Amino acid sequence: MDKIKKILITKQGKKFYVRDMDKDFHTQYGFVKKEDLKKIKDETVLKTNTHKEFAIFSPFFADLYRKIKRDAQIIPLKDVGLIIAETGINKNSKIIDAGSGSGALACFLAHLCKEVVTYEIREDFIEIVKKNIEFLGLKNIKIKNKDVYSGIDEKDIDLVVLDLPEPWKAITNAKKALKVGGFLVSYSPSIPQTMDFVNEIHKNTNFVHVKTSEIIEREWEVEERKVRPKSRGIGHSGFISFCRRI
Repeated sequence: MDKIKKILITKQGKKFYVRDMDKDFHTQYGFVKKEDLKKIKDETVLKTNTHKEFAIFSPFFADLYRKIKRDAQIIPLKDVGLIIAETGINKNSKIIDAGSGSGALACFLAHLCKEVVTYEIREDFIEIVKKNIEFLGLKNIKIKNKDVYSGIDEKDIDLVVLDLPEPWKAITNAKKALKVGGFLVSYSPSIPQTMDFVNEIHKNTNFVHVKTSEIIEREWEVEERKVRPKSRGIGHSGFISFCRRI
C-alpha cells in the first residue's frame, strides 16, 4: 500500500488522503495543484480551483489505522478502547494476540506497548497482517503461523487477547504464558461462545473472571440547533470478557 503523505480536511470533517505529492490532487470540490501540496505547511489553509478551502496536516497513527487493509472482520475501535482502558497496557507491556485476522488489534496494541506476538493459522491472513504492519511502520510485532490451541511459546506476558471461535480451548495455554496478575481477554460475537468461555474460567483455579461487557456506540449529529443521533450507529459487535491470572 502507498504511504499517506498528507491529509486534507474540510471544515465539515470530510477527509482526503494524499499519497502522491507529484500529481494534482482531485476531489469532488475541485483539485489542488501539486505545487501547492509541496510548498504548503501544516496548519495552512489551501484552496482548490473552485475555491473550496481545506486544512492540511501530516497523518497521525489514528488516520493511517483507518486505512489498513481488511479481510477478516476487525474489532472496532470502541472495543479496542475498552480493552486498553481495562487492562492498562503501556510502553512496557508484552502482549499475545490470537488470532490475527487482519492484524488490526495487534497493530493498535503495538502502537502503545513494547511487544506484540500475534498467532494466526491462515497464511492468507498472515499476508494481510504483514502488509498492514509495513503500512503502519511498526517494528515490534512478530507473527507466528501457529495454532494457539496447541500452545503459546512466550512467557511472562502481561495480556493475552483471544479472538477465536473456541476461546475456552486456549485457557490452559494462556495460563502458562501469563505472569501472575496478567489479563486474559476473550472477544466473542455470540453469547454461547461467551458463556462457554466464562463457565470454563469459573472452573479454573488460576483465573478470576472480572467482568463481561459490550459497548454500544451512538454517534450524534450536531448542527446549530439540530442535535440528534445519527440514523445509523454501531450496535452490537462483540462481548468482551476480562479475567485475571492468579
